[in-house]
Amino acid sequence: MQDILKSNTPAFVFDTAALKKRVAQIKEIVGETVSLCYSMKANPFFVPAMITCVDKLEVCSPGELTICKKLGVDASRIIYSGVNKEIPDIKEAYEYGVGTFTAESVRQADLIQQVVETAAAGEKAEVILRLNSGSQFGMSKEDLLTILQCRESKYTSLNFTGIHYFVGTQRKRAKRKIKELQMLLELFEEIQNKYGLKLKKLEYGPGFAVPYFEDDDFEDTLYPVKELKDTLKQVAQQVDLTIEMGRFFTAECGTYYTNVADLKTVGNAHYCILDGGMNHLTYLGQMMGMKTPIIKHHKNTSKQDERPEKKTWCLCGSLCTTSDILCREVELNHLEIGDTLIFENVGAYSVTEGIYLFLSRRMPKIVAYSKKEKAVVYRDVLASDTINSRMSLVRK
Repeated sequence: MQDILKSNTPAFVFDTAALKKRVAQIKEIVGETVSLCYSMKANPFFVPAMITCVDKLEVCSPGELTICKKLGVDASRIIYSGVNKEIPDIKEAYEYGVGTFTAESVRQADLIQQVVETAAAGEKAEVILRLNSGSQFGMSKEDLLTILQCRESKYTSLNFTGIHYFVGTQRKRAKRKIKELQMLLELFEEIQNKYGLKLKKLEYGPGFAVPYFEDDDFEDTLYPVKELKDTLKQVAQQVDLTIEMGRFFTAECGTYYTNVADLKTVGNAHYCILDGGMNHLTYLGQMMGMKTPIIKHHKNTSKQDERPEKKTWCLCGSLCTTSDILCREVELNHLEIGDTLIFENVGAYSVTEGIYLFLSRRMPKIVAYSKKEKAVVYRDVLASDTINSRMSLVRK
């Protein structure tokens, strides 16, 4: 692996075998009655692997749907979500055969109804209603109940089958999740009592936390789902339960390789300039490099120097901004220009959340890896200057 990346960093490497193993472990914990849904926004490069081992994919944009279409994803397994859906988006998804739509507002329910009734008389689209949890996502309980009350008069082309609920990510308190699930079961019961409608499906995002930094607990990264497994199994006895996750599946299945481009000392400070930077690498909870992620140091020089020369380095990227600090203080032994630093636990979001276009630097290489299939380049290093230029100036 190192030989492939030695002269072609920065690069992300995603371990598909580790991902499949983790999904299998989660499946074993929650049991057969709980379905798994992958929120592909966490890392779209993992979709080819994930469609082989989860039940559903959550898609939140026309671009994500296009990726699924190119990969030949079975449309019936797609849940088309997202806070902003317009007529063309809904129409494209419906024509592709998307299995389930979420409605995040009364307007979204209206738009889905409009698309389906125009497409073909007598057909219905499956819809789950997203309940608000204190953010811009989802609708109020009042709006949700109003939609269901009008289902036979206004929403004749929609088949309402369940509720979608997600609060946020990196949530550590199991008690809050248990309360949420109890609240949702009570809502299902209220709907049945009021409208005679027995909703069958619950799409629930638990937002399980994952460790990133040296002070975090890495002893058992599956503990959050183990802690909630009994409650999940109990809920699954009453409704068709799907747990929707992205970060919890993928975070520990990715690494970021970046080479040392320059080293310098200014006063008492030792600066390491890397060929990557904050335009590629992000950790949720990291602020100006104040926390230390898990980093491995690989020597690329042919002659290994055994002299103990530990220094505390400030790891900086290649951008012209004082914000481009990946780690403010990390102790490394005999760091040299040309060495590689490997940042771990970057399988979720880093590859898509970075400010890639800043300074028009190259976008990183993407490599999928497993011991069985070895390394497969999903995307080579990509120039961004063409994106940041007038099209008439782009060289052909």
